[in-house]
Amino acid sequence: MKKLNFCRIGNILLCCFLVFLVYGVVYLVRGYLGIIPRHGGFLAEWKFWLLQTLLVLIVGSVIYLTGMSIAFFTSKQLGIKYRVLVLLFCFIPIINIVLVIKTIAITDAEIRFEKKKLRLNEARKKDMLCSTKYPILLVHGVFFRDFEHLNYWGRIPAELEKNGAEIYYGNHNSASGVSDSAKQLRDRIEEVLHNTGAPKVNIIAHSKGGLDTRMAIHAYNLGDKVASLTTINTPHRGCEFAEYLLDKIPATMQNSIAKAYNAGAAKLGDDNPDFITAVRDLTHSKCEQMNREVSDDERVYYQSVGSIQKKPSSGRFPLNMSYRLVKYFDGRNDGLVGEKSFPWGSNFTLLTVKGKRGISHGDMIDLNRENIKGFDVREFYVGLVHDLKERGY
Repeated sequence: MKKLNFCRIGNILLCCFLVFLVYGVVYLVRGYLGIIPRHGGFLAEWKFWLLQTLLVLIVGSVIYLTGMSIAFFTSKQLGIKYRVLVLLFCFIPIINIVLVIKTIAITDAEIRFEKKKLRLNEARKKDMLCSTKYPILLVHGVFFRDFEHLNYWGRIPAELEKNGAEIYYGNHNSASGVSDSAKQLRDRIEEVLHNTGAPKVNIIAHSKGGLDTRMAIHAYNLGDKVASLTTINTPHRGCEFAEYLLDKIPATMQNSIAKAYNAGAAKLGDDNPDFITAVRDLTHSKCEQMNREVSDDERVYYQSVGSIQKKPSSGRFPLNMSYRLVKYFDGRNDGLVGEKSFPWGSNFTLLTVKGKRGISHGDMIDLNRENIKGFDVREFYVGLVHDLKERGY
């Protein structure tokens, strides 16, 4: 709330800058045209108006820089690309005015949206919509972490907790094969159950995390410890484009990339990371093999969610680069996973929005903290967890 209030201050200052700019320009133009009464001789008059011009520039610059700085540090909706544009053109006439107007529009929409959510959560606080019978375990996907150095799930956990959820994280490697990740998740599930005293957990798993969790439940007979598994944009039938890349990229290059990644991941806390195995376990052939060998546990409620990105620019890097390649091999996709790979379990939900944007792989975990028109990711998860509560989980 404090950051939102500061953002509002930045927004007001930028509005004040525009008003000051209009009045300042009118005042100076009138002065230079001699409309405003003269003050002394010709030379004295020019000195006076040059001083006035300098004063207007200094005051305007202070208001502009203060307002824009506050907006930069408090707004979550001003993307990196937009911030770069502002830095490049902050003192270029006309362009900087357009950017100020755009900044005001973006921050004003953000403030209105966030205040609306605050009022909504306050109004339903007593309802405890997300107070499920069993705690929620969030399981991340490949190449990311949910502990120490990155909040993988964006604003989602805080929103769920505001509505009564008890949230925990998978805390497993950023890159390991499905079998190794399954073992880590088994240990984590045991740890959460021991620490909370709960008999079971509800698991919400994104991307490869869904495969890891399915394997954990099957391999370690966790049906009596997992009440439900909801997979989010998980490649249950694999990614054909990943198979293509592994076949085409020379082994020496693959090994070099893997060596660099594994070294970095180990320094960040991964235990024996395995880049190559993690990627291979996402291919179509490996997932088909897994589907033949790994069966669902009848004691667990399985459901799945997927989303569609409609054009390359809908996703942030690298999804804007991979979208067309995935589309060629896997059809409609979220930037990484094809539509046909999402469905699993007794209930499947496919998400998209009106217009040309769509919802990307990263959007589904609020990776960029972006408010998407037509899709409130935080509210989606509140509804998802509330449904689990209503089902008795």
